[in-house]
Amino acid sequence: MAWALLLVSAVFEAVWATALGTSDGLSEPAPTIVFFIALAASMAGLGWSVKHIPIGTAYAVWTGVGAALTVTYAMTTGAESISAGKIVFITGIIVAVVGLKLAPDGATEEHREAAGDGPAEK
Repeated sequence: MAWALLLVSAVFEAVWATALGTSDGLSEPAPTIVFFIALAASMAGLGWSVKHIPIGTAYAVWTGVGAALTVTYAMTTGAESISAGKIVFITGIIVAVVGLKLAPDGATEEHREAAGDGPAEK
């Protein structure tokens, strides 16, 4: 559940980043409203997720997926040019995110309980 919510939060990160880019410095009402709603949803989801996923991993996944989605959306809509380099590096981000999900977190159950985290979710 924590990983699913983290990914949904990353989607909201891409939404708020895109809305910020179209808000003309937060002066356009509609994208500004979308920005603040998506920002709140994104942060709330990230905040809950880090109770179950180590912060370093969760933050890297959240920013990586959010950035990849933001650039992909911008290229799809024509707001940003498409290039082979961008595609290669976006793919690299996604591969790294998958690697973080698959890699063991290295924390023992005792460390998790001492930190007040309880069992970490994979």
